[in-house]
Amino acid sequence: MSTLLLRLIAAGLLSTIGVVAATRDGAAIATTYCAPCHNQHLVGSPAPNLIDNLWLYGGNDQSVLKSIRDGFPAAGMNGFAGVLSEDDMRAVLAYIRAQAPLYAAGKIKHPTQPRVMELKSEKHAFRLETYVDGLETPWGIAFLPDGKILVTEREGRLRVIADGKLQPVAIRGLPAIYVRQDGGLLDVIAHPDYARNGWIYLAYCDTVPGPDLSMTVVVRGRIRDGAWVDQQELFRAPAGLYSSTHIHYGCRFLFDRQQHLFFTLGERGRPENAQDLANPLGKIHRIMDDGRIPPDNPFAQRAGAWPSIWSYGHRHPQGLMWHPLTGKLWESEHGPSGGDELNRIEPGQNYGWPIVSMGTDRRMSFEKERAGMISPLAYWTPSVAPSGIEFYTGDKFPRWKNSLFIACLGGEQLKRIETDGDKVVHQEILFRGYGRVRDVVTGPDGLLYLAMERPGRIARLVPNSSE
Repeated sequence: MSTLLLRLIAAGLLSTIGVVAATRDGAAIATTYCAPCHNQHLVGSPAPNLIDNLWLYGGNDQSVLKSIRDGFPAAGMNGFAGVLSEDDMRAVLAYIRAQAPLYAAGKIKHPTQPRVMELKSEKHAFRLETYVDGLETPWGIAFLPDGKILVTEREGRLRVIADGKLQPVAIRGLPAIYVRQDGGLLDVIAHPDYARNGWIYLAYCDTVPGPDLSMTVVVRGRIRDGAWVDQQELFRAPAGLYSSTHIHYGCRFLFDRQQHLFFTLGERGRPENAQDLANPLGKIHRIMDDGRIPPDNPFAQRAGAWPSIWSYGHRHPQGLMWHPLTGKLWESEHGPSGGDELNRIEPGQNYGWPIVSMGTDRRMSFEKERAGMISPLAYWTPSVAPSGIEFYTGDKFPRWKNSLFIACLGGEQLKRIETDGDKVVHQEILFRGYGRVRDVVTGPDGLLYLAMERPGRIARLVPNSSE
């Protein structure tokens, strides 16, 4: 038994239940299963801090083990019974107990990141550098023709970056935004013909009277003299579909060449929504730029179906992008515990949730495949929590041309994927541990820009001049 454990026992900070588990590698288990939501040091973001001795559901050993075992599905945490053994869960508890006094003593802190990191990948050496900081949970990035950049902060602010500087005042006059857990101000995109019409599209979380009910809303508007004006509502679910859960809102935007707007909605923690064509949740949607329904949508003419649905059977889709060579639509999606997916999306197709999944959930059993349901092109277990995706078509990194980049919240990493048609043929992690990556976008300068958390900032990848 280690000296540290003996000291903790003497101080009353580690119970015998934790000591029994100490022979197992609780740190490794926590890194794999807890860090994707609770941060690599368990200090929180987006899920709560696990080592500050502040417990919502009881802090004694049995209560914490019950939380690990059963989870809180309505809050987005699946239990680990059936995934981890009892000894594994006790090892995690022991690790949490051992970390708590170190956190209280200031020896474990929220990680700080240098402004510039020199990194090397399989095909390019590059710098990960902070472009602007001072943001709070940046969610989406949109480049405008005049060189400005719009950034949404989940906490409800639309920010402007001009000439490489974050403007101190947020855009005024946004609608009232419901901010809780996953909810807040989500994605932003400019109309393909923005230079002529000035339309900006936003997704945000809205609430209605009731027991903390909320839902995703899609609007468009313009920015004039620092204010949001001319707002038009493009999507709003009926009040009866608003949910008291605070997870799986979506929402990622993408335009096609015909100026149709695609947007994603999660199933709000209620898996049955994803298979119900009368329900908009757990779906990818396609509308015209003014919110009208394209008559050739796959379910536009089906009685009782939600007419904007493009595909269904999705859990929590967070990334959308067109493949530059095939023209096909690709999507990233959060699985339950593991089973995160990368999909190629076809109109009218069923992507399986909650019937088919490569992940685990103690409340449900899954099939690995089923006729009539589309299997993922790739999946990840343990979870990487994939968010925004981008096929790189710039000229600053020629050996990355047409690679797919995936922003990952889990593991604080950026993935690069090589494809051959509809096949994933190679994967590489460009970096990990430098902050949660929410979005990845190619800038007009050919650099890759990242929305990152802890701390909130826009970073970018810059080629190493020595290459």
